[in-house]
Amino acid sequence: MIMTEPYIRRIEMIHCALCSSAPCDAACPAVKPADLLRSIWFANEQGAISRLPAENPCLSCDAPCEKACVRPGQVGIRDLVTKLYEQVKPAAETAVPENEDRLACSLCGIRLENPFLLSSSVVASTYDMCARAFEAGWAGAAFKTICSFEIHEASPRFSAVTGDNGSIIGFKNIEQLSDHSVAENMEIFRKLKKDYPSKVILASIMGRDDAEWESLAGLCEENGADAVELNFSCPNMADGGLGSDIGQVPALVERFTAAARRGTKIPILAKLTPNVSSVIPAARAALRAGADGISAINTIKSIINVNPHTYISAPAVHGMSAAGGYSGNAVKPIALRFITELGQDPMLTDMHISGIGGVETWRDALEYILLGAGSVQVTTAVMQYGYRIIDDLKEGLNLYLTEKGFANVEEMRGLALDSVSETTDVLERDTVLFPSFNKDRCIGCGRCMISCRDGGHQAIRLDSARRPKLNGQKCVGCHLCILVCPQKAISPGRKRISRKQK
Repeated sequence: MIMTEPYIRRIEMIHCALCSSAPCDAACPAVKPADLLRSIWFANEQGAISRLPAENPCLSCDAPCEKACVRPGQVGIRDLVTKLYEQVKPAAETAVPENEDRLACSLCGIRLENPFLLSSSVVASTYDMCARAFEAGWAGAAFKTICSFEIHEASPRFSAVTGDNGSIIGFKNIEQLSDHSVAENMEIFRKLKKDYPSKVILASIMGRDDAEWESLAGLCEENGADAVELNFSCPNMADGGLGSDIGQVPALVERFTAAARRGTKIPILAKLTPNVSSVIPAARAALRAGADGISAINTIKSIINVNPHTYISAPAVHGMSAAGGYSGNAVKPIALRFITELGQDPMLTDMHISGIGGVETWRDALEYILLGAGSVQVTTAVMQYGYRIIDDLKEGLNLYLTEKGFANVEEMRGLALDSVSETTDVLERDTVLFPSFNKDRCIGCGRCMISCRDGGHQAIRLDSARRPKLNGQKCVGCHLCILVCPQKAISPGRKRISRKQK
C-alpha cells in the first residue's frame, strides 16, 4: 500500500550526498546502495524494494559501503536497506508494473510518453542537455526561451535558501533567456526532432512586439517544435515591457498571444506569472486570443540572503544585486494555489494546464495532477540532483496509478479540485480532532509542550516521566503539536463533537 507519508523519512539519510558514481555502489557486491538511497530520498521506497535480492544481504555484512562512503560512518546504509526489507517490503501490495503504458498522456493533443517535462531554463538550453534528458526518460522539454535580442548574463546569478543538510529549499536566479542566436536554436530543434522524434519540443519564445512574437512562433513550427510556450512571466526581463510586465496585463497577454497565433498552427501555451493576485484574467485573455493551454507558474520575484557585513543581497554582482526569480520546493504551495484556480475556472475547462513549481518527487507531481494539471515541468530539482530523478518520478507515479486502479494519468486529473475552496467560509467548525500521543515513539523532548504553551492553547504538559498529557478542556485541535514533533510520535486521534452539534 502506498502510504500517505513515506515509510522512511529523509532525515534518516540526511548526511547522504546522493553522489555521482557513488563509492558505496562499488563497495557492495550485492546491491546498488546509492540507487536504493536515491529512491528513498525521492519517496519511491516501493520502487526500491523491487531492486532488492530475495534475502537481505546486509544481515551478514560488515558494511563496506559505509566505510567507502564520502562521509564515512555518517550514513547508516545498512540500516536503511534493512528498513526496506523489514518495513517497506511487508507492507507493499503492488509490484512495479512491467511497462509504463499508464503514464502516457497528452499535451494539447500531442502524445507524451509520461507527464514529465523539463521546464524552460538552463536545464533545457542545448542539444546535448536535451539529448541526455531524453535518453534518461523525460518525455520532452520546454526549451530555454528564444529571443531575437542579445543576452549578456551576470556572474554569479544563483543563490539559495538551504536546509539542514545543505539541500536547496528555495532557489533564486537572475538568469535571463537563451544566449544562442535564433538560427542556432532552430538548428538544435531540427537535430533533436530528427534524433528523438517521439519526444516533445515545447519552444519557449519571447518577442518585443507583435511581429517578433509572430515570426518566432512560425520559425519554431517550421523547424520541428511540437508546441509553443509564450513567456509572459520571466521576472528577470521586466525592463522595456518584457516578461512579467506582460503577464501582469491581460490586454498585452491577449495581444501577443494573438500575434503568435497568426504565426503558427501548432498548439500554444501561455506561461503566466505568479506576481499577480489572480491568474484568471490573463488565462482568459490567452484563451480569447487562441491559446490551447496554460503553463504556471514561473518564478516569484524575490530578495534573499542579505549579507550582514556587506549589506548586499545574494547573488552579489560587483556590489549590487536585484530582485530575481524564486523557485524550488518552497514555492510549491503558491503554485498549487494558482493551478487550483485555473483548474476550477469553468471557462478554462478545455485548456491544457502544465504545472510548474517545486516538483522534486512523484508525490509533488501527483498533487499538481490531482488539482488539474495534465503535465508537469521541472527545473530546480534537476539543477540540484540531475536528470536521473526521472527514474523515481516515473516509477513512483506508475506504482501509484497501478495500485489505485487508474488506467492512465487523465483518469485522476482534477480529482482534488472539489475539496478545495478559495475561502475558509465553507469549513465545518464544530468538531475538535484531538491529538493522540504514541508513548513508544516519544523521547520526552517537550517540543509539543513548548509549542502548545507559546504558540497554541496551553493544553499540553509533561508528566514526571517527561511524557505529554493533554488537557481536553483547553485543546482546540489545531495540530501544531503534530507538526513540530521531531519523532512523528503524535497523530490525529479521537473527535470531540461540540454541544452545538449534540
